[in-house]
Amino acid sequence: MEIHVLHRQGMGIRAIAKQLQLSRNTVRRYLRNIAKTPRYSRREAQLSKLDPFKFYLLERIEAAKPYWIPATVLFRELQARGYEGKEGILRNYIRQFKTKTDEPVQRFETRAGKQLQVDFTTLLILVVYHSKSCSITPNAS
Repeated sequence: MEIHVLHRQGMGIRAIAKQLQLSRNTVRRYLRNIAKTPRYSRREAQLSKLDPFKFYLLERIEAAKPYWIPATVLFRELQARGYEGKEGILRNYIRQFKTKTDEPVQRFETRAGKQLQVDFTTLLILVVYHSKSCSITPNAS
């Protein structure tokens, strides 16, 4: 489309090709095919299979607050009401209503000497007889 606009403004094929970094043959081809330039129109929004049930879902989610109803439970309820869509569509829709709450970290404090903490590891102990040196190396497993 930009090629047609520039051509109507009086620019030549060579100038258009240079400005748009295209081949001159490409510019010529676009100018020859004015009638064949595709014209797309915006598609109308299609109704989702979930649309008739959205009001029911909102009521159920609001009634359950501050708790959350799992998507599988809502999916079974909607199927009983005639929903023919997939569970993934339902999950994607209700995800926006779920409030994410981070659970606070609970520290566990004890008095000094009341709790032992151990980091477990595996050691390979190599004992060499008839020698003066001995080494301990971690197991490379």
